[in-house]
Amino acid sequence: MTVSVIQFGGSNCDRDAVRALDHIGVDAERVWHEDGLPADTEGIVIPGGFSYGDYLRAGAMAARSPIMDEVRDAADDGVPVIGVCNGAQIGSESGLTPGAFTTNASARFQCEPVHLRVERADTPWTAAYDEGDVIEVPIAHGEGRFEISEAAHADLVADDRVLFRYCDADGNVTDAANPNGSTDNVAGVLGERESVAVLMPHPERATLPDLGRSTDGAGILEAFA
Repeated sequence: MTVSVIQFGGSNCDRDAVRALDHIGVDAERVWHEDGLPADTEGIVIPGGFSYGDYLRAGAMAARSPIMDEVRDAADDGVPVIGVCNGAQIGSESGLTPGAFTTNASARFQCEPVHLRVERADTPWTAAYDEGDVIEVPIAHGEGRFEISEAAHADLVADDRVLFRYCDADGNVTDAANPNGSTDNVAGVLGERESVAVLMPHPERATLPDLGRSTDGAGILEAFA
């Protein structure tokens, strides 16, 4: 599979994503957003960073780049798309997934490992895990708090589109395990298609063994393998 990792001005995790995908045997290349998606694109990563300096709202300006029209069309055609951190913000601002990401409850930038509980194991992004598994993946965000209306949240849960929830090391979903105040401890959600997902934690930073930390995030990226 050829995966396009979209680079905006201010992206800073695009190289990390390419390296992580290369590590698991996936052909990946960085694509400057003004150049559009290459014709051979079979998968898409919207990486983390600070696109357009997070002006207005994090991800709001990048979401209006013409390439995002191409991403939405590709997603509608079943091309797997994942947005990570700033990419999750861009994805939600683009309407790929419901809800929005806003300032952490702590009002601080937080960079730390967190535990995630796998809520579904029957999606491309979680096929490497079992339902209820606990994985360790780092976060690095100042606007990672997932917000959604009460009605839309009810629909999200009813449609079983919550992919990951923040939890403790034993899998307990608690307020104490919620690093940013996200509604219902939500860390990652699916779009209307299971081939589309966004999440705030960084799987590409938990893939390479030479980083000396958890490699639990590799299973998420294996959706492209």
